[in-house]
Amino acid sequence: MYQQEVASAGSAPAADGPAPDRQKAAPAPQPSDGREAIGKPKRPAPAAISNPKEDIAALDDLERHLYAHRYARIGISCYGPSIDPAKAVSDRGEAQAILEQEDKELLCNPETGALLDRLKAMPDLLDDTRKAQVKVLSRDREQMVGIPDDLQMEHTRLLAQASSVWHRAKAENDFASFEPYLDRLVASAKEIARHQNPKADPYDVWLDRFEHGCDRRFYDELFGQVKGIVVPLYAEIRRIGWQPDRSVIEGRFDERRQWALASDLVDLEGLDRDALFVTSTEHPFSDALTTNYAIIAAHVYENDVVSNVFTMLHEGGHTLYECGVNPAYNYTSLKGGTSAGMHEAQSRFFENYVGRSRAFAGPLLKAMASHFRGQLGRVTPNQLYLAVNRAEGGLIRTEADELTYPLHVLVRYEIEQMLFSGQITAKDVPTVWGEKYQEYLGVTVPDDTHGCLQDSHWSDGLFGYFPTYALGSAIGAQLRHQMISEGMDWEGLLSQGNLAPVREWLRTRIWQYGRAKDSSELIQDACGKPFDASYYTDYLLQKFSAIYGIRLPEAEPEDGAQQ
Repeated sequence: MYQQEVASAGSAPAADGPAPDRQKAAPAPQPSDGREAIGKPKRPAPAAISNPKEDIAALDDLERHLYAHRYARIGISCYGPSIDPAKAVSDRGEAQAILEQEDKELLCNPETGALLDRLKAMPDLLDDTRKAQVKVLSRDREQMVGIPDDLQMEHTRLLAQASSVWHRAKAENDFASFEPYLDRLVASAKEIARHQNPKADPYDVWLDRFEHGCDRRFYDELFGQVKGIVVPLYAEIRRIGWQPDRSVIEGRFDERRQWALASDLVDLEGLDRDALFVTSTEHPFSDALTTNYAIIAAHVYENDVVSNVFTMLHEGGHTLYECGVNPAYNYTSLKGGTSAGMHEAQSRFFENYVGRSRAFAGPLLKAMASHFRGQLGRVTPNQLYLAVNRAEGGLIRTEADELTYPLHVLVRYEIEQMLFSGQITAKDVPTVWGEKYQEYLGVTVPDDTHGCLQDSHWSDGLFGYFPTYALGSAIGAQLRHQMISEGMDWEGLLSQGNLAPVREWLRTRIWQYGRAKDSSELIQDACGKPFDASYYTDYLLQKFSAIYGIRLPEAEPEDGAQQ
């Protein structure tokens, strides 16, 4: 999960750092001379300015104010829950609420609206970067301008309280303590949505916040297409009864050595150690505050080294995206990923399309065995490949295999719709969760810690985020297909552990644009065609049919074979 979404759902992404293999980018736009120093956040621009140069200077000043607030909010959001004492929850929430309110005032005051309107009226005087800034700031403003100040501040305070309660509730298997907060969060989110867009369905409003232009109709179609392949394929795998041997990667793995392995994975993936801070947390996330400061927070389990490996690859994908944005966008609203779906496309690309591929199994095993020779020294790359692609129903979304993963997401998507429609309330969630896990994955949920309390998203107010994981997986499949169709030696590069050409392709087609282009435009430009989920379903069908020896009527398998 990319943490900036937690800092302020729907607000502008945080600034992030450079990719180590990036080509030299265009110089950043320089502020106009005579710009006022940063002052109170209420007035980023004078009430009436007719000089275009002064308007552009005012735009720069507004962006610097917004950047400073993002830096402060994200820092509090990342570190507060980990290092603050328990009694400081309300204090942290108050600080966040004040910063949120000042951020909203900066963006939503009438003077900013007038400034953006004037800039829209002078397109011939703006370069592409300025035009993109105006577009993104206007959209961000539209999301926030109708929300009452007291509602926004109370929602932010509630998020701080709910996050603290969730951490305790998960550790103690105590959903009852979190239940009233979930009801309040849903009610608050619905109220915010009504103020943002009174004519739209509240859940559609939140879906659109994380992926512009997407609503329930879009996701219902996506999940329908995915279910049409995944459900019968998973049923056939269960009927066969054979499973790859996972015991080859099981055992006890020293936590200190796992953190050393995490550091090596940073290098293997191509991240810049000098700009990265790696730490521990209950629920993994990543973020970045400046071009020189990225954060990955992971969770190490002594009995499961694979969990840490794929967490690092996943969060590393998020970080590569943020660090690959054109540095000309630093300190502006264009800095960061364009959407949650595109962000998850990058994270799941490196976690799955790279990390769980047959070709990459050799370099990945080499890194793992260098720290755990006794446990993994005799494991072959093929054994590792099969073990990490074992398709079976499980309880934990973040530990799920590629095939069943979208079913985990579907459970959450359907429950969120039920909560927002009033069909259920928080007290019903554990029961409905258990029923859906039995229906879709064939597993019995033993407790709420391993059930509806496992994710931090609801306590962070991220309703509508979960579907972007499935969307991101589908986008990633299309990007991978395009790389290969253009002649990239995918198998050869990954077998050598050489990800530089892959990173460069993504940097030039996706990352460098930050928020300047929407996901739909990026996909069209990168692939020459619009988003198409069939690349994802074809990939899953071919890969897992090959692993489990299921004969396909058409198409040759891409990856692997039953051994």
